[in-house]
Amino acid sequence: MEKVSIRFFNDREVRAVWDEENSKWWFSVLDVVGVLNGQDNYEKNRNYWKYLKAKLKKENNQLGSVTTQFKLTAPDGKKRLSNVMDYNQIIELAKNFPNNKSAPFIQWFTYSDESIDGKSKTKAYALFESSLLENIEVGTIKGLKQIHAYLFGGLYDFAGKIRTVNISKGGFKFASAEFLPQTLEQIEKMSEKNFDEITDKYIEMNIAHPFREGNGRTTRIWLDLILKRSLKLCVDWSKINKKDYLSAMEESVVDSSKIKTLLQNALTDKINDREMFMKGIDYSYYYEESE
Repeated sequence: MEKVSIRFFNDREVRAVWDEENSKWWFSVLDVVGVLNGQDNYEKNRNYWKYLKAKLKKENNQLGSVTTQFKLTAPDGKKRLSNVMDYNQIIELAKNFPNNKSAPFIQWFTYSDESIDGKSKTKAYALFESSLLENIEVGTIKGLKQIHAYLFGGLYDFAGKIRTVNISKGGFKFASAEFLPQTLEQIEKMSEKNFDEITDKYIEMNIAHPFREGNGRTTRIWLDLILKRSLKLCVDWSKINKKDYLSAMEESVVDSSKIKTLLQNALTDKINDREMFMKGIDYSYYYEESE
């Protein structure tokens, strides 16, 4: 099965597919053309790529003729053969792009996988094939710590450890470290019989924010595991807009209706689908990227 990944540059998708035989990622050419032009229209991006290939050919640059093809999911949900380039070719393409957006794109493209988040995301992908996924204590604090330790082990010295310091974000103070063990114990005991109860438990865990860093990425996996066990469902995170999600989670402290609506409308029964899991990881990490 193919490993498909979605990267985000300026809130636009750059799809990638893993080539097992050659051990490398291939990136969608039209997606890169789209982000460099700030254009979402598929036909316009395709036409621009045709123009750019002709321009490169006139300059005796063979870049336009070295594309490979892999199947990627199109906007209509069908898999179609798409032009792709590898890491070095994408950098070369960006360098030959006739506008001033190539420099920030190249900086993002070459740096993203070497950051802590990039390395953690790679570990998150591997979780699908890991035996840990089937052995996590679903809905428990221990299970949450297992997920966090897996995602951030070797990256943070506090991986898998409940925080002992107070933290806040945007002026909001999360659960006091002094009473955090008791708070988490109460959350663990919350019922998981239906969607509302599961979402309430997820919201309370977000308010608790048990780790110094990595709470959102950890609790979203934790939530999906609870939904999978209790309802045979999970969240298709690609259906939830980043700004809508962040706003709804912020509001959930006093009103949970918006986040419940977002999650409810994004539920799917594809609980064992590899691409659904990978896409969920892509969006989960995307939610945490700073603007």
